[in-house]
Amino acid sequence: QVQLVESGGGLVQAGGSLRLSCAASGSYLNIGTMGWYRQAPGTGRELVASITHGYSANYADSVKGRFTISRDDNKNTVYLQMNSLKPEDTGVYYCHAEIRYYISTTDYWGQGTQVTVSS
Repeated sequence: QVQLVESGGGLVQAGGSLRLSCAASGSYLNIGTMGWYRQAPGTGRELVASITHGYSANYADSVKGRFTISRDDNKNTVYLQMNSLKPEDTGVYYCHAEIRYYISTTDYWGQGTQVTVSS
């Protein structure tokens, strides 16, 4: 069984920074694309940023220039550095990973970490 454990959420003032981490554990071949999604109250889950196994990053337009996604495959960890935070960045942030086995790929999600940006 694979687990994704997130950390780094919290309360921050507008303009501040936070760094989220998500570590994968378990038995698998390797990890494909990893990403961060967020869900604000009353809305659906949206992609914030993703990074492929080849380190190609993709960002939502709303966070371009402010957020940076990275990964450390030695630690099976993906990071999201969030700078110049805005109140509209508030939400629950979920880590996602494509976990590859020899004959299949399965999507896994973290439990979510709350990010609250005050104005």
